[in-house]
Amino acid sequence: MTQTIFFAHANGFPSATYGKLFEVLQPDYRVRHLEMHGHDPRFPVNANWENLVDELLHHLATLDEPVWGVGHSLGGILHYRAALRRPDLYRGVVMLDSPVFSRPGLLMIRAAKHLGLIDRLTPAGRTLGRREEFADLDEARSYFAGKTLFRHFDPDCLEAYLQHGLAPAPDSQGLRLRFDPATEISIYRNVPHTSPGRPSQLAVPLSLVLGEQSRVLPRQVRWAAPARHGECLYLPGGHMFPLERPRDTAELLKDVLGRWQYAYRERESA
Repeated sequence: MTQTIFFAHANGFPSATYGKLFEVLQPDYRVRHLEMHGHDPRFPVNANWENLVDELLHHLATLDEPVWGVGHSLGGILHYRAALRRPDLYRGVVMLDSPVFSRPGLLMIRAAKHLGLIDRLTPAGRTLGRREEFADLDEARSYFAGKTLFRHFDPDCLEAYLQHGLAPAPDSQGLRLRFDPATEISIYRNVPHTSPGRPSQLAVPLSLVLGEQSRVLPRQVRWAAPARHGECLYLPGGHMFPLERPRDTAELLKDVLGRWQYAYRERESA
C-alpha cells in the first residue's frame, strides 16, 4: 500500500512551489499538504505557533493512516511539535533545515520578544516593506531572480513560485503575493520560545537534514544535532536546498523513509 507523506512548507512559500520535489516522490508515496499554513481564519497565527500546530493536527486527523511528516524550515518545526502531541498520527518526521534551538536559544528569543527586538533576530525585519505587487510575470521573474534567497533556485522551482506564489491583484491589473505578508511577518514574530519536549520523548523516528551552506543553524547547533536529534544528514546548498536541489532532496527522503520502513518491518517480524 502506498504510504502518505504530509509536506509542510517554509514560511512564505506556498506548497505548490515544491511541485518538482513532489513529482519525484509521488511514484513511491502519496504526497499531501496544505496550500498555505497560517491562512485559515479558524487557526490564526498566535504565540509559539500553537494554532499552526493545531491547524496541522486538524488536517492529519482527517486521514485514514499515520503519515511521514516532512517539513521545510517552519514546516519541520510544526511537524516536530505536532508529533510530540499526537505521535499516533505519525510514522516519522524529517525536518529540512528547520531551526532547532537549545534552552539558551529559547531564552534569547523570549528576551528579544520582551525587548521588542524580535524583528532583528528573525527575517521579519527583512520582510517589512518588501515589494508585494508586480506589473506582470516578467517583471516578477526579473525581481526574484536577482534576490539572494532565490539565486540558486532550480529553474522549475522558481517558475513554480512565480505561478503559485503570485495571484491577480484585486485592485489593479498586476500581480500580488499570494502568501499574505502580514501573516508571514506574524509567523516570524511568534517563533516559539517554549520547548514542546525533548527529541528523546518523540515516539517516532526523527531526521534532521541540513544544507551544507545554510546559515540558519549556528555551527555549535550543527555539531550537537546528531546527539540531540537522532539522525543528522547534509545536502549541498543553503537554507532553501529543497528548492535548489529538489531531485537530490527527494532521493534523500526516499532513502531515509525506506530505511525506516525496513526497520519497522524487521521489528514487526521479530
